[in-house]
Amino acid sequence: MSRELALEFARVTEAAALASSRWMGRGDKNAADEAATEAMRAVFDTIRMDGRVVIGEGEMDEAPMLYIGEKLGTCEPGDMDFDIAVDPVEGTSVVAKGLNGSIAVLAAAPRGCILHAPDMYMDKIAVGPAAVGKIHLDAPVEQNLRNVAEALRKDIEDLTVVILDRPRHEEKIRRCRALGTRIQLIQDGDVAPAVATAFPDSGVDVMMGIGGAPEGVIAAAAIRCLGGDMQARLYPESPEEEERCRRMGLEDPRKILYLDDLVSGEGVLFAATGITDGSLLKGVKITSQGALTHTVVIRGRTGTVRFINALHRLENKPYFGRGRCECEEQEENK
Repeated sequence: MSRELALEFARVTEAAALASSRWMGRGDKNAADEAATEAMRAVFDTIRMDGRVVIGEGEMDEAPMLYIGEKLGTCEPGDMDFDIAVDPVEGTSVVAKGLNGSIAVLAAAPRGCILHAPDMYMDKIAVGPAAVGKIHLDAPVEQNLRNVAEALRKDIEDLTVVILDRPRHEEKIRRCRALGTRIQLIQDGDVAPAVATAFPDSGVDVMMGIGGAPEGVIAAAAIRCLGGDMQARLYPESPEEEERCRRMGLEDPRKILYLDDLVSGEGVLFAATGITDGSLLKGVKITSQGALTHTVVIRGRTGTVRFINALHRLENKPYFGRGRCECEEQEENK
């Protein structure tokens, strides 16, 4: 994966974050997602690459753009072909409610290196580099947390575990609290906290629980680049979902998926831009001079992590005006 593409992919997530941020706190998660998707697709169209969406907005008949199988980029003979996993807004409800923790995110890798995860639930646990080999998805919560605390040289009471605030996690939450572990309950979006486990100053030590499978694969791309550890298992809820797994090449839908099963190879790239403030990235800020964005780009081949603070002159960003509120358009037409 060329160094040039790293910056190009940062432009992609910046565009999505800028467009989605116009809908922050306005109560319309679909509009936020649509604006981000359109902006992300528009910038992809300017990049010289031979890309194919393997995780996106849905099947071709479900999504007008960034659908699974869609070709991306202005391909020329000899260009490297690779798979792309995107989530234009990870945490649409978070944006709609004006809460913390939403990002625009993508992962890319050479063709065949990203698991084509079906759109269903996935059980996950993720940690940073210091705790590699100290977790197991089938181990009791208590054992995993004690092992991680020992690896990080922390008292177990000083660990911070991020879990989605869902009824299905009540038992996990109870057992964490019985140990005295600190818990950060989130409303939506577990990619950013999973990635944050690999940054010692993020305040996040472990991410665990059942969330989206596509999001799990995207997070795994960053964790692989950063030298962390992650295990996952698909969580089909019906015979139809189990059959879908098999059609996608997963003969045993309930087997443990290790990091190499989720994302393989060295040519992995991850990019994310904050939409609202979170543990990993700051959200979009509108100033008198333009819009400020905070982006992270990670290259697997070198392990280089770049945080990019950018100031965008909005008059020169045509995609930023997409998805404007009806009230804004009415005001302009007066």
